[in-house]
Amino acid sequence: MNFASEAGIASKIRRMAERVRWGHPALAAAGIDPCRLVLEGDPGGSEAFSFLVIGDSGTGRRGRNDPQRLVAELLLAHGEDARFLLHTGDVVYLVGSSEQYRRNFIRPYREWLVGGEHWRQLRHSELVFRRPFLPVLGNHDYYDLPLPLALLSLLTALPRRLLRPWVNLDVGWHGSFCGQAWSEAFVDRLAAVPEQSLKAHLASTRSAAADGADGGRALLYRPGRFTRLPHRYYASRWAGIDLFALDSNTFNQPLAGVGDRAGRETLLQHRQALEAEQAVLLRELGGDWLTGRHDDQADDSRADALGLAEELDERIRDIDKQLASAAAARAGRPPALDGEQLAWFERQLLASWQNPAVRGRLLVLHHPPYVTEATKWNQAQTLAVRCQLQRVFDRVATRLGERREGRPLVDLAFSGHAHCLELVRVADNGRGDAGIPWVVCGGSGYSLRRQRLQGPELHAADGSPLARSHFFHGRHGHGSALQRRYSGLRVDVAAGSPPRFTLTPLVAERAAGRWHCRPLEPIQL
Repeated sequence: MNFASEAGIASKIRRMAERVRWGHPALAAAGIDPCRLVLEGDPGGSEAFSFLVIGDSGTGRRGRNDPQRLVAELLLAHGEDARFLLHTGDVVYLVGSSEQYRRNFIRPYREWLVGGEHWRQLRHSELVFRRPFLPVLGNHDYYDLPLPLALLSLLTALPRRLLRPWVNLDVGWHGSFCGQAWSEAFVDRLAAVPEQSLKAHLASTRSAAADGADGGRALLYRPGRFTRLPHRYYASRWAGIDLFALDSNTFNQPLAGVGDRAGRETLLQHRQALEAEQAVLLRELGGDWLTGRHDDQADDSRADALGLAEELDERIRDIDKQLASAAAARAGRPPALDGEQLAWFERQLLASWQNPAVRGRLLVLHHPPYVTEATKWNQAQTLAVRCQLQRVFDRVATRLGERREGRPLVDLAFSGHAHCLELVRVADNGRGDAGIPWVVCGGSGYSLRRQRLQGPELHAADGSPLARSHFFHGRHGHGSALQRRYSGLRVDVAAGSPPRFTLTPLVAERAAGRWHCRPLEPIQL
């Protein structure tokens, strides 16, 4: 059973470009950098500051003891100090639908929104943030409902609403329309501006100087007044720290590594086994719903079962993408790849290192290139993202030569997708990404995952070290000892250059039927 459908990479690029009038002559005529974001109030120097990180949060499935809301409340205690909040993607489950934004995003984060005290009246397309909220697209933010499920969802809308405590699939009757809802919530959609008003709109919103690789003017993000992003990927700066936000959904196509018939047959058999496991799980879940049981333990059980069903769906989808890549290779077609975005990132990263005003660099995207979470560490999409980023890092490292003085090309990188919080540091692998610390922050509300049984060390096929996990918070233990650690993260950036970072996990832990919400011990990088 496919819970969602997903557009191809070319369609994602085209649809999102149309929404921001990518390449429109008016942008070039005004000297506008279409991917640059300037945050109002940037001190411009090298002062200390902090920011927050969450990811894979957007569920409304849990009516009581909502972990997403508990993590949001932990963030509030640090909100006055935070200069901005990063979101690593999957803002709204299950299929990024505009129908779900009010329940799954606006309600849990209402204190961050202007007018949030009246959250029931807020529309996802009219959000204004009190503090900068800087998200990237997750795979679920792009998903749509397959037509049969869409029709079924529409026909059962009323009974599902009445039975929400027992039957909550986190879907409405439609999906994201290939990321449209996400763009309506967070992006300055120039396609919605009449042609005759476009010049005036650009003059009022692109009023900041863009100190980036492409220069010119940039969109000005004004908390409390105008809080929109320029595009699905973008760059910004705060206190001398450059931030690069990427859309990994358009360069995660698996490499064409399944060449022979035996390899394809093995994948197909694995796919069939996953589908059979999913079918058994859904039958058991249907029986549980019919019992009508409604308590904390039943809520946990249903949430875990639905999370597992969705996990199996993603593993099936990963196999489908591998098979599609193999078929394209046999037909002589190149793999789908967002080369324009990767070239942009390479140009921006190189310019950042050549700019003496920049003292550090952050990177955020959805799919992690390195992770030890059990369901994602060896997925083909994980390997593809690693490969594509390594190629960019290798070229930048070659261009810079010894200029880096032993520092990693990126001081700190963030991703989601894997439902946990962990710190993975890349080994001294001789590649351009050597030494980068990756924080996987994907445990902020949806079902949690365990660390792989093989442990925290990642190795290449030849046995050489790839990376090592330094901490992991997610799903731990079994039975009465089961612990679920939902999480966000506070990051403190010290003054001066090079910057030093302190990570403080903010954890809402459920164990033995009780919640414990607290920050954990800080980790110095």
